[in-house]
Amino acid sequence: MMRHRARLGRVLRLAPLVVAAASLGACAVTRTAAPAADIALTTGSVPTAQEPAKPLDEVDDVTLGKEHYRAQNYGLAEMHFRRAVETAAGDAEAWLGLAAAYDQLKRFELADRAYARVLKLNGPTPELLNNRGYSYLLRGDLRRASQDLSAASAKSPDDERIRNNLKALDGRARRRA
Repeated sequence: MMRHRARLGRVLRLAPLVVAAASLGACAVTRTAAPAADIALTTGSVPTAQEPAKPLDEVDDVTLGKEHYRAQNYGLAEMHFRRAVETAAGDAEAWLGLAAAYDQLKRFELADRAYARVLKLNGPTPELLNNRGYSYLLRGDLRRASQDLSAASAKSPDDERIRNNLKALDGRARRRA
């Protein structure tokens, strides 16, 4: 009898949580996505330009990947960027986004493949060098991070994202020394 009452007490304590979760799950939400077609997706970048929102069904996978990446939903970003490269294998922006998502998921071997594809499609752009340098920084490979970030800085010396990644590299190097 005491066991039954204890179990009933636990169930009654959890009942408000179950009701709240069920009611939230029943909510209908209309989502829109704000595309950022002219914003380069680079690791650590913050978008500044916004276009009018489109209904979710009209938004392409690259735009959804960017949206999820900015929201730090890297698994969903990876899924949309992967769909985009499967649809259009020559889309360097989608490959770069896929590589950045793989970096955040710590899937560095897959990120390396995606960076290699971007390099083949567009050559060593400042965005590619910055992102790949940041990838090496995440892995702790400071020598290769320095090479890529220095090359990115030489190609685009006024890019704030590159300067910030160089500062992060400098901070890591100082802590190691």
